Amino acid sequence: MAEIHELSAVGLRDVLRSGEVSARETAGHFLDRIGAENPHLGAFITVTAEQALKDAAAADARHARAARDRAGLPMLHGMPVAFKDLTDVAGVVTTHGSAALDHKPALADAALTSVLKGAGAVSLGKTQVPEFGLTAYSENRIAPPSRNPYALSRSSGGSSGGSAAAVAAGLLPFAPGSDGGGSVRIPAAACGLVGLKPGRGLVPAGESSGDPAGLVATGPLARSAADAALMLDALVPAEPGPHGNAAPSYLELAAQEPPRLRIGVSLDSPWQTIFPFTPGQEARDALAAGIRMLEASGHETTEATVRYDNRYPDAFTTAWTAAVGSARIAPHREALLSPLTRTFRRRAQQRSAAKLNESLGFLRLFQRDTIVQYAAWDLMLMPALAQTPRPVGWFTGAAHGDGYWPASEWTGDADGDYRKQCEFAPWSSMVNVCGLPAITIPVHWTGGAPGAGLPMGIQLIGPMGSEALLLQVAAQLGF
Repeated sequence: MAEIHELSAVGLRDVLRSGEVSARETAGHFLDRIGAENPHLGAFITVTAEQALKDAAAADARHARAARDRAGLPMLHGMPVAFKDLTDVAGVVTTHGSAALDHKPALADAALTSVLKGAGAVSLGKTQVPEFGLTAYSENRIAPPSRNPYALSRSSGGSSGGSAAAVAAGLLPFAPGSDGGGSVRIPAAACGLVGLKPGRGLVPAGESSGDPAGLVATGPLARSAADAALMLDALVPAEPGPHGNAAPSYLELAAQEPPRLRIGVSLDSPWQTIFPFTPGQEARDALAAGIRMLEASGHETTEATVRYDNRYPDAFTTAWTAAVGSARIAPHREALLSPLTRTFRRRAQQRSAAKLNESLGFLRLFQRDTIVQYAAWDLMLMPALAQTPRPVGWFTGAAHGDGYWPASEWTGDADGDYRKQCEFAPWSSMVNVCGLPAITIPVHWTGGAPGAGLPMGIQLIGPMGSEALLLQVAAQLGF
């Protein structure tokens, strides 16, 4: 058998269920890898090794009882996972990536945690996030930045950057992420993973309090479409089929061939009027690779022009930063916030309720108009990112990348930071506003071969309810 961490998530599930490996052996193996790799990778903020081994031992006892009683096992029996440090795990500190908060253990599991624990997963700890999950990079003032396993000088993206780095480096078989403006898809693309953002309402959001626009969705970060489908099956309650039989699982559906699709290809972005940008050559190469692969699989691609209202940037930013304005932070600790958080918190607090409501109303209109335009095609295609994964510290101006750094080394240019993020990932946030499912697929490497150089990917956006179709296409392309 291959090393435990070299198995796919589906393969690991199978050997755990068969008893070929134990849950405790599996947890110990991944904990050893975390101990060896995390000091230079920065993927984990907190490692809960003692509790993980206790939970794994309990899973092994359950396996023994199930074998004796010929009973079933939960779907993710003994599977290691970790949660973003925005999601509560009972008894473990949730830092939210912020030095301005009191770091006290959570009293109870969040909904997402309960779902995956109930499915048999074993939590190994909490992964690195940006402060309050606000940014497209996972750097903060409380722990070392999360780095890209393919180039440690580069960022793993955000806000699910720690989780993506952990999966890509073999510290986890897969992981849940949350996506309010690209926070699953951006780090998945940066780390060469499949990242699926489900449609609005399909999965419990995990940390969606203070999300007035309903932007946040929970989805899997995985090394393949099949592994992503397995996690999605655990996240989504099973529904009976039309005749009372069990409906096909996402894992079963992902193994089926998709129909021939009409795919619209677009570089249009709702950010381009305020932040004009030019996609890098690597992004264009990834898009060209994606088009070749899709057409070789029998799909039709055509150029698509999408019109976006130029009021979008202000409306999205208003909705996106509403929660940080209402976060409970003691006045004497506000100076501990990062420059970007502090700036957007102040602006959110100065906005009227009428301004927020106006923005939310516009975003609903934007959603309807954009979905109507997308409906001319079966799927929409674009690059996942406009640039290669950025150097650690590039967004904040602390580009030496030597670890985490004191306040004096952050430039304080919140608007410059935000602009860089929007130019880096200009095709992400509108998908959250529309509530649509989308997937990123790592179709290109700057070094010319898988694992060589830096990963670059494509994003496919589908209509509501198309999660299985997106997984089918990713699997068809070989991922």
